[in-house]
Amino acid sequence: MITILGPTASGKTPVAARLAAEIGGEVISADSRQVYRRMDIGTGKDLADYVVEQGGMRKKEGGMRVPYHLIDIREPGTKYNLFEYQQDFFEVYQDIRRRGAVPILCGGTGLYIEAVLKGYQLSPVPQNQELRDSLEGKSLGELTQMLVELKQRNGSVMHNTTDVDSCQRAIRAIEIETRILEEGGRRREEGEYLRTSIPPIPSVIIGLDISRELRREKITRRLKARLEEGMVDEVKALLNEGIPADDLIYYGLEYKFVTEYLTGLLTYQEMYTRLEIAIHQFAKRQMTWFRGMERRGFRIHWIDATLPMEQKVEEIMELTNHYDVITK
Repeated sequence: MITILGPTASGKTPVAARLAAEIGGEVISADSRQVYRRMDIGTGKDLADYVVEQGGMRKKEGGMRVPYHLIDIREPGTKYNLFEYQQDFFEVYQDIRRRGAVPILCGGTGLYIEAVLKGYQLSPVPQNQELRDSLEGKSLGELTQMLVELKQRNGSVMHNTTDVDSCQRAIRAIEIETRILEEGGRRREEGEYLRTSIPPIPSVIIGLDISRELRREKITRRLKARLEEGMVDEVKALLNEGIPADDLIYYGLEYKFVTEYLTGLLTYQEMYTRLEIAIHQFAKRQMTWFRGMERRGFRIHWIDATLPMEQKVEEIMELTNHYDVITK
């Protein structure tokens, strides 16, 4: 398998799609929010990126449509999780291999990527209603402090406080860490789930390296473009469907801040400013995760995200040929 990762706005999807078109591959998304239908602009699906001319240049109409998977597979308002992703991934991965195509895992959700590359068999942690009842009414600050203490006791590297940005998320994290403690406090890196080992998937891992300055510039430009394309209307339509505001806030970033604007908690300018900051922080956390993967034994081959598309694909193909990925 080939894995293409990188922070938001690094251009992962066009590279993965072009590579797939060249080698007879299919793209498996590793994005925790693109699984939801009708959440398009805010998650940056950019499905046009999967249509490429056989010569390589992307076309708005016509061209070759590269098969993609694990996008638009759940309804908004549900809470897709790592356990479900792991199961869905393996089903798709095995099907692609059976058909003789090359699986290309592509995305920026580091936890999802690491979970499938390490080969974890995951079991869901059920809700603990008694615990939830005892936490009801506590502030986010109180919940965060409880989570920090539980993580220290478990030796857990999961549930960063910057990611747990709502009471709902914090309660779920406490629920999971409490279960780990009850199971003996064993260390765990899989996030929301307990681990039993299964064989890992060999993969050449490609990282798209983009400078902090360019990344910030692209994030700001892209945020403005998404707002102009109707991101606020997209969130409004989801609310009008009857999806609870708390569920959209749970998804974080664009859906959190736009929902808070639409429900009167923020002004438009407050929404924009806080969202822009949050996306920059998110991209920084992504890079922290990827560097952590390297410390945990993964070899990531970093290539310059600013290179011409042809050169990026050529470099990736040279690497995959070296590891004999395409023919396996």
